Amino acid sequence: MERTTVGYEKLRNYVADMLEKGLGYSRETAETGAWVLVEADARGHASHGAARVELYHNLIAKGKADPHGKPEIVHETPVSLVLSGNNGSGFSAAKMAMERTIEKARQSGTCMTTVRDSGHFGMAGVWAEMAADAGMMGVALTNTIRAAIPLFGRERLLGTNPICVAIPRGKKPHFMLDMATTTVAMGKVEVAARRGGTMPEGWFVDENGKDLCDAERALEIARLGASPYGGIVFLGGSGETLGGHKGYGLGLLVELLTAGISLGSPTFDAYSERCGICHYFQATSLDLFGDGTAIQEHVEYILEKLRSSPKAEGHERIYIHGEKEYERRLKSLEEGVYLDPATWKKLDGYADLFGMPRLEP
Repeated sequence: MERTTVGYEKLRNYVADMLEKGLGYSRETAETGAWVLVEADARGHASHGAARVELYHNLIAKGKADPHGKPEIVHETPVSLVLSGNNGSGFSAAKMAMERTIEKARQSGTCMTTVRDSGHFGMAGVWAEMAADAGMMGVALTNTIRAAIPLFGRERLLGTNPICVAIPRGKKPHFMLDMATTTVAMGKVEVAARRGGTMPEGWFVDENGKDLCDAERALEIARLGASPYGGIVFLGGSGETLGGHKGYGLGLLVELLTAGISLGSPTFDAYSERCGICHYFQATSLDLFGDGTAIQEHVEYILEKLRSSPKAEGHERIYIHGEKEYERRLKSLEEGVYLDPATWKKLDGYADLFGMPRLEP
């Protein structure tokens, strides 16, 4: 029988076992990581799902990440925090950071937190959503592996540097904008390579700045230690005509808010001797601006006006950011989480390596 879907809880428990037994994470960290990865698959974002086990395994095997590293607070005020991830799991650092950020926001109205010397923290949306679930506006930003080229440059110096902002509206799904500042996340290029090897024009340029549609070749260019030239372009493309300077500006802003004010490693220095990834989180109580309930209702009024506006020819629905993922998640909980054949194969390989039974539907 062809394997396509697996129950949400079954997959989550399996990935937790894999992270604990195969990578050496504590059970608590493994369960947090499994939650983040499986949420991504359940919401239709395979680029940040269970296949990411490969990244964490490679980093630990090369000594660039410490599965036992624990985050700690290195600076604190009533409305701010700075954490060091101590080269450990980005999952545990992000969880501690966002929980403490929300706690401080309950006391002071808002809190801004930076994290340095961390690791890949998965899908940004799950962290910003924690604040929205608490009735607050949430923000989650991170720098990443070197993947993107500054406008008019040739060298990969910045990451895909995603931005996520979640705003509650009184019911789920929250408004949640979760996006890379590049045309596409690096994980999407990896998915394209796994699923056929081609990607759309406008995602990636080669060492000479020419469009590249061969996803496997793109991964060769982007591999750590390979040529520093060629990479993903920022939103708007490789010129100013369609706004490439805007995407580049957003990516640089994320870099400064994460690595800059945390005194952490910028993207171009990360993943050398250690991961060194940096994050930024914020939680803000809507009560700072008046009646929080009334604000959520007003947010919903604005969103509903957009939803109910006239539709373009051939389209029956206008989506609000976060709705597609929410609905995909509900379907995954009911019918099982879809994993593409390449992901099943990857998990099988690591199951064999770690001496675990292979995952079955």
